[in-house]
Amino acid sequence: MGITKRGPCEKYGENEEREKEASEAAGRFAGVPEAEEGSDVDSDSDLETEGTHGLGELVKETLYLRSCRVHSVVPASCFLRQGSDPELNLRHRGLGPQGAQALASSLNSNPYIKRLDLRDNGLCGAGTEALASALSKSSCICDVDLSENQLGAVGAQAICAALIANPTMQKVQLAGNGLEEQAAQYLAELLLAHTGLKSLDLSYNQLNDQAGETLGPALAENTGLTELDISWNHLRGPGAIAFARGLEANIFLRVLDISYNGFGDPGASAVGEALRTNNVLEELNVSNNRISAVGALSLGLGLRVNQTLRSLVVSRNPMQNKGCLGILKSVQDNPVSALELLDFSERSCPKELLQDLVCVRKKVKFSESDNVLSCHGFLLRRSR
Repeated sequence: MGITKRGPCEKYGENEEREKEASEAAGRFAGVPEAEEGSDVDSDSDLETEGTHGLGELVKETLYLRSCRVHSVVPASCFLRQGSDPELNLRHRGLGPQGAQALASSLNSNPYIKRLDLRDNGLCGAGTEALASALSKSSCICDVDLSENQLGAVGAQAICAALIANPTMQKVQLAGNGLEEQAAQYLAELLLAHTGLKSLDLSYNQLNDQAGETLGPALAENTGLTELDISWNHLRGPGAIAFARGLEANIFLRVLDISYNGFGDPGASAVGEALRTNNVLEELNVSNNRISAVGALSLGLGLRVNQTLRSLVVSRNPMQNKGCLGILKSVQDNPVSALELLDFSERSCPKELLQDLVCVRKKVKFSESDNVLSCHGFLLRRSR
């Protein structure tokens, strides 16, 4: 088998005749069970009873191997061994754009796959476009991981359009793909149009303040997402404020991770305002966001009245003792607070402050055992 070496993100635009031939062959192979004369097959269940080497599997393998020959790539043995397993894990396999196109042409012939993991395969825009076409038609795959694949704006546009066309998709991971403000527009369209998507991971990208201004209004209008991870990006300034205002209006999100951005004090103040009115959010991570004592006090204003937040991580922020005390007193002064976990890890929050809170509120339990003491800092747990 010949292998053609190409750059990791080179667009595939050759072998059109062979692709056409493979497509026609795929149609012929797909029709084998029905066209075979003298067959006693009267249902699809007969194919399944033959195990992973039955006729259905033979058709899938034949289609995939033919597609690999067309695209001049080495077949992924994991796909051939996949059988009826609901998860196909091909992470770190170096598929590249050509390998992705070979795989895409065979995905729809496998009715078992529910979770597809293609993390770190150098798919780039071209490979993602091919996969997007398959994902838009799949009625089985509901969980896909395309992290660390250099998707860029082209890949983001393709995958978002595919997800919008596929209401069965529930969880998508797009971490570490170099997504910037241009990609934010496609992500915003996804948030507005897809009501079935429950979990979205956008961490380790390059979404900046302009992206925040685009995503904020979309988050406000989203009617389905319950978990969002947008940590390790560049949300700051007006973008951070716009994003926080989106949180204020959202009525579905329960878990939000905005750590390792640059919200600063203005962003923290906007998050505090959001917590005053948001009655759904349960877990919030704002660690490493350059929040000083001023921002911590503003954040505390929301904690003073919020009734749903159960977990708050504020570690690695230069809020000093004043900021820590402000947050603690806000929790203390809220008789209907649901807070069970307050994480000051990696923060020199004096132990006396936490112990003082324990003395004041009998419901709060402080201990140096049972994982309450964590990461050189302190966790505050409400006893059950």
